[in-house]
Amino acid sequence: MTGLALLIPIALGMGLLGLAAFLWSMRAGQYEDMEGAASRILIDEEDEL
Repeated sequence: MTGLALLIPIALGMGLLGLAAFLWSMRAGQYEDMEGAASRILIDEEDEL
């Protein structure tokens, strides 16, 4: 029972930390250009020497 009393607050804290990180990334603009990142990997750039 004492283990449960320790694990529940730790789990809630980690969940809130993950939520805060997600909200921070949304405000920082990490998810604004999803199509550009997906098509940029397909562009074949040849190095010119």
